[in-house]
Amino acid sequence: MFQTAPIEAASQSELTSQMAARLHTALTTHLQQAYAPDQRKNLRLFSATETAELLGVTGQFLRKCHSEGSLPEPEVIKNGRRFYTGEEILQARHLLEASSRTPGKYLPGRREGDKLQVIQLMNFKGGSAKSTSAIHLCHYLALSGYRVLAIDLDPQGSLTGFCGIQTELEFEGASIYDALRYEDPVPLSEAIVETYFPGLHLAPARLVLSEFETETAVNAGRGVAFFEKLSQAIGSVESDYDVVVIDSPPALGFLTLTGLYAATSVIVPMTPSMLDLASTQQFVEMTSAYLGVIEDTGVKLDHDFFSFLITRDDPSDIPSQQIVSLMRALFQDRVVAATSLRSTAIGDASMLKMSIYEVSRSEMTRSTYDRAKTSMDAVGAEVATMVQQAWGR
Repeated sequence: MFQTAPIEAASQSELTSQMAARLHTALTTHLQQAYAPDQRKNLRLFSATETAELLGVTGQFLRKCHSEGSLPEPEVIKNGRRFYTGEEILQARHLLEASSRTPGKYLPGRREGDKLQVIQLMNFKGGSAKSTSAIHLCHYLALSGYRVLAIDLDPQGSLTGFCGIQTELEFEGASIYDALRYEDPVPLSEAIVETYFPGLHLAPARLVLSEFETETAVNAGRGVAFFEKLSQAIGSVESDYDVVVIDSPPALGFLTLTGLYAATSVIVPMTPSMLDLASTQQFVEMTSAYLGVIEDTGVKLDHDFFSFLITRDDPSDIPSQQIVSLMRALFQDRVVAATSLRSTAIGDASMLKMSIYEVSRSEMTRSTYDRAKTSMDAVGAEVATMVQQAWGR
């Protein structure tokens, strides 16, 4: 049980210390219950219908493949119904791709000559659903057959938590900070971990990542080009991935800027409110100033796309729809056509540090689940199309 007795303290520091201790106990207890017994997340099973949809085939075609032996039967069959693990779906993609007459039909990732796509999600206003958008994009792309690397540049580690690593419980091993630090950095490959989600790897964040801001300020006077550090780190693992998704901190600091330099594309999530519109205007203005400073060093930045993503969209809210219309009038195709809906399904999943793709339809009101998933599918599909266009397809 959590402590409920009043906190009595002789000083403010003692008071805040006790508050921190209670919060740590509560978080630890909750996470240990959520991830018991080994504190690791596991991806749910997918029905045959879901699997066929993910593979872009019919249920009849899937059954035919099993009967002919071109695809192995899944390990879990209940009452005559097939259920697939994420690994089995990924294996099916590889097998189907090998026999497909259309290259990239089942594995739509990079081909020879295609450059790695690095997508940075950034906004310096909290509450823009940036981390939620990042994890949904990672999961959508991984389920679609892309090799995805998630990089968490936020010292708070929200994306790291979504990927099943709980910074509140600590974890061993290197983090993205170890690859970016100025003294004895490690290769990025040593900071990358596999996640429970097939096709998705993670460069996790820890609170120590905030030290990068201080270290960069100290080293700036020594002529060190800080903005190249992440780009160089990513370059060392480039051949292993199709897409990199970067979740930036809600601030326009050195971490965000090194991500911006490494990015081939930028997505700015924003909720449709006047307050967020004003904040985004300031953010873009400051971004422009900082980009100018980088470009003054002789560096040429060229992003494949720089787009806004409307998040927590409520089509029934007239004032918010006026903001959406204004954004589309101002920036036209630079606003992602699909929007991420305000949904209790997404909110409930996020409370458990899950995406909508990790939740079974039977666990929620089906209409609510369907609306939420359709929304996130549309956003993911549009970003995937942008990636394909960047590859000239």
